[in-house]
Amino acid sequence: MSQAEGLTEESAREVADAACKKAGVDGRDAELIRIGSNAVFRLRGHIILRIGREQRGFEDARQQVDVARWLATENYPANRAVDIPQPVDASGYPATFWKSVSEKEEYASIVQVAELIRDLHRLHAPESLGLRLKQPFVEIEDRLDSSRSLGRDDAEFLRRRLAELKDSYDELAFSLPQGVIHGDANVGNVILSRDGKPCLIDLDSFCVGPREWDLVQTALFYERFGWHSAEEYRKFVDVYGFDIMNWSGYETLASYREIAMTLWLAGKTTGKAAQEVRKRVAAIRTGGDRRDWAPF
Repeated sequence: MSQAEGLTEESAREVADAACKKAGVDGRDAELIRIGSNAVFRLRGHIILRIGREQRGFEDARQQVDVARWLATENYPANRAVDIPQPVDASGYPATFWKSVSEKEEYASIVQVAELIRDLHRLHAPESLGLRLKQPFVEIEDRLDSSRSLGRDDAEFLRRRLAELKDSYDELAFSLPQGVIHGDANVGNVILSRDGKPCLIDLDSFCVGPREWDLVQTALFYERFGWHSAEEYRKFVDVYGFDIMNWSGYETLASYREIAMTLWLAGKTTGKAAQEVRKRVAAIRTGGDRRDWAPF
């Protein structure tokens, strides 16, 4: 099984079995939840197995586990890594094991989302954690280069638009101090645990950078997509204590984020995803309405 082939359901199950055996974890009746950026399985004993799709993901997986263990020492409510040596090399794929938060996917309230982001931004990570600096345009170039469902014309348009946004980004004066950020903070990454408490999940993008990155998606979801109401957004701002939409750099970050969301979707191979990507790029080209963008 070569890395270039990617993970199918069949090959993901083979890798999951190898990972469980190597880690000494019960992998019987493993339930495949999804195959996206990772192949994700639910295991016995309230354990979640995540398998990265690329060999180069080992360092990223190691950092996610290190971040989770640091957050645990801070009693911060986030994903907890299972207490075994990780990541596991499973047939060349990085595998990590996590404590399941809940069997249901029930999202936290916007107030709880704001509270978790605010509290995260009050933490100071030790230098030994070795967190990388936020490099948004390196990240997005990689995603653009690997997109599967973009036509050549759309890809060139997005490349030009990103060059414009980079020029704008380089001139930004950030209002908030730099520090630890989740990197993909939004309501979809704060779920309720079995006892109804909010928990921050998906630590893949955790890094050091301007705090505005953790606020822009909530504003974008409200202002451009209509996924949050005006009242919800007001509550978010009141709890966190800063309105990114009043900052001069908001448009730059918001435009970047909607392209990043589109390119993430362009990495999918389904016809439905490709159709949504074309719709989104057309809206970005023309300044069209984003309120018909479907969440994925």
